[in-house]
Amino acid sequence: MATTAPRAILFDLDGTLVDTAPDLARATNALRIHHGLVPLPYEQIRRQVSNGGSALVTLALGLEHGAPEHDQARQFLLDSYAKAVAVDSQVFPPLDAWLEKWQGSQRLWGIVTNKPRVYTEPLLDALSLLPGALLCADDLSVKKPHPEPLWEAARRLGVAPSECWYVGDHVRDIQAAKAAGMTAVAVGYGYISEEDDYQQWPADLWFEECQALVDTLNGFHDDE
Repeated sequence: MATTAPRAILFDLDGTLVDTAPDLARATNALRIHHGLVPLPYEQIRRQVSNGGSALVTLALGLEHGAPEHDQARQFLLDSYAKAVAVDSQVFPPLDAWLEKWQGSQRLWGIVTNKPRVYTEPLLDALSLLPGALLCADDLSVKKPHPEPLWEAARRLGVAPSECWYVGDHVRDIQAAKAAGMTAVAVGYGYISEEDDYQQWPADLWFEECQALVDTLNGFHDDE
């Protein structure tokens, strides 16, 4: 396991830094109810959250991307979500306490997400999160797994990619980190699909529990 402290830590948002599944599940089931269907179990929805709105539409209604009614259903889901992006969402504990300490030491951190900015900014505002760099799905012409959003985050923080950790709960996060030349950190507490084995992703570090990640990060404070 790496023992050298990174100069900056970058996070994926949904399922890595913030547990947004409760609010996204509510929006997904609102779509189900709108179509006269019974709500799905929370855990079934949670596993699909990191795959985005289109995947949630497919889960909710069985409409694959490209189906005639898919886009309309996706917009209904997103509109429902936009009305309540931070009702039950929260920073995964104990990352919340670690982040407060990291920021208090004026350490560098950021967020690189495939979530559109229109949903990201209200969520971060509600949670009082102030990343030094924030890259959203619609900020550049490419998004993860392309490395450019990670490179841009590093540029904004004034650090080299090799001095950054990128932490994520989806294989595209790990692919982006490796392509960007960052330390790729895979976490197993996020929104992992049943068919995925995150320990098989080409990461540099793997953490099953959020506490284990925080214990390692806290060690960097203790060493200084």
